[in-house]
Amino acid sequence: MTNSLSIRTALFLIAVGVLSLGAAFGSQHIGGLQPCILCIYQRYPYGVVIALGLLMLLARRSTRLAALLAALAAVALFVDAGIAAFHVGVEQHWWEGTKACSSLIDPTLSPEELIKALEQAPVVACDKVAWSLFGISMAGYNFLYATAAGVIAAAVALRLYRSSR
Repeated sequence: MTNSLSIRTALFLIAVGVLSLGAAFGSQHIGGLQPCILCIYQRYPYGVVIALGLLMLLARRSTRLAALLAALAAVALFVDAGIAAFHVGVEQHWWEGTKACSSLIDPTLSPEELIKALEQAPVVACDKVAWSLFGISMAGYNFLYATAAGVIAAAVALRLYRSSR
């Protein structure tokens, strides 16, 4: 039973990561929605979740290790939900984004410095909603998705841990 749960959890985590990254890259490369820096930051935890899911497949005989990997995946998903929540706050102008979100350029720069700063300035501002459905932005949906997946991963990690004792 626990071996089966471990395998199903590993496949779930891999699917969570692949679906999210597929949606992100699809909206960018097929839909033409260019990501801001916070959008890009939200992609990294899904790569971690995929890697942890793959490790779970390799370590499926050790229930304790599977529990640990599922718990780490839950942490990565909650980190992603936190980044998404921060991004929603930036979009709603509840707080300012990071320095990387701003495209403000110092007007006292020399022409050469100004050209260099313009070349490095982000193309997409973090506080602009590129797409929304029912008033919820992609960052908002990512928050809901990552939180739900994190809760499931945490619950499974706990169940695996308890069964290994």
